[in-house]
Amino acid sequence: MNENSQEPLTSISKARTIEEIADFWDTHSLADYWDQTHEVEFEVRAQRRRRVTLDPEVFQKVEVQARRRGLLPETLVNLWVVERLQATA
Repeated sequence: MNENSQEPLTSISKARTIEEIADFWDTHSLADYWDQTHEVEFEVRAQRRRRVTLDPEVFQKVEVQARRRGLLPETLVNLWVVERLQATA
């Protein structure tokens, strides 16, 4: 998508940016435009996430630290693991 282009990104909303598309669909119903849609096929290439379990007491401490930093616990744990891996590399 080229957000600098003057051409609309979508044929329904006529939006030029992702934000404009979001604003449009926040105030419109797809039901009103269903006849203008068509079926498409696409591949989703999402990375698979792995889960690691934590003891409840450990998670509680992580939660406190994350809240103090304004982060989600998952984000904080990922940052800590990356830091540790870099330090031991």
